[in-house]
Amino acid sequence: MRAVVVDRPGSVRVGDVPDPKPGRGEVVIKVGACGICGTDLHIADGHFPPTPYPIVPGHEFAGEIVELGPDVRGGWAIGDRVAVDPSLFCGYCDPCRSGRGNLCANWGATGDTVDGAFAEYVAVPSATCHRLPDELTYAQGALVEPVSCAVHGIRRIGVEAGERFLVMGAGTMGLIMQQLLQRAGALVTVADRNAGRLPRASALGAAAVVTDPGELDGETFDASVDCTGAAPAIEAAFDRLRRGGRLLVFGVAPEQERVSLSPFRIYNDEITVVGSMAVLHSYGAALDLVASGAIDTDALVTHSLPLERFTEALDLMRGGTGLKIQVVPGGE
Repeated sequence: MRAVVVDRPGSVRVGDVPDPKPGRGEVVIKVGACGICGTDLHIADGHFPPTPYPIVPGHEFAGEIVELGPDVRGGWAIGDRVAVDPSLFCGYCDPCRSGRGNLCANWGATGDTVDGAFAEYVAVPSATCHRLPDELTYAQGALVEPVSCAVHGIRRIGVEAGERFLVMGAGTMGLIMQQLLQRAGALVTVADRNAGRLPRASALGAAAVVTDPGELDGETFDASVDCTGAAPAIEAAFDRLRRGGRLLVFGVAPEQERVSLSPFRIYNDEITVVGSMAVLHSYGAALDLVASGAIDTDALVTHSLPLERFTEALDLMRGGTGLKIQVVPGGE
């Protein structure tokens, strides 16, 4: 089959690889669509420490079951349409046993630590499959994973109706976060240096949009969410919090990145700083949200490219062109 292969950091190609074979409890999926996210850029550049090389990346995906391995449970059948939670938790380490599998000591994820879905076919545990409603396309199914990350993030930060939130970043994750926060009753201001992204945030209901939080004339917020992973954005999000405020570090920063936050202010103003790592018991809820129309998926997917144009898709992502870029292995 054809697949994207990152042989080593900085070396990305599309080539022929062996077809996947399902192991015990696994199914093989014909990939319908797979989205690119910031983690894929980190994997391509060698900035995501859990990733071994070579690897076939791709963890935001949906498709059709075409082969069943032995001992598959759950009533799955060939031809079933599924969206897939990429999480691979060991189940026996202390975090897993305490219900925090996303912090698994042996953490893994399809497309991050084992071969993923930037390919014609991918093998996954059947337990990670979720039935895709007939009314959802594969492109919409591939958006469930990023929505599930945002659902977990909002559970971490908490939100009450009427609270004022600042969201840093109007990319795919920022716009998903904006929509979920608004659905919970928050008033959301969105900041992004790329002014071309802000009209979409406005159309989705943002209370205000700015290219720089410095434009806000001293306005403060109950909570801030950074969806960029950029140190200056995290610092700006912190600086805009009112006393008793909350900061969610949601974007993925390089491991060596550092930020400058006032420990006195964290103490004196009782600022809460929390992180959010990937998906945790949030995939099913995210699928329900997408199926209900709570997320405007049409506003998010701006490019669908065939597998052979993967490096072009990466360049679009790096250049901040469009929003969610998806790879469709069967063609455009």
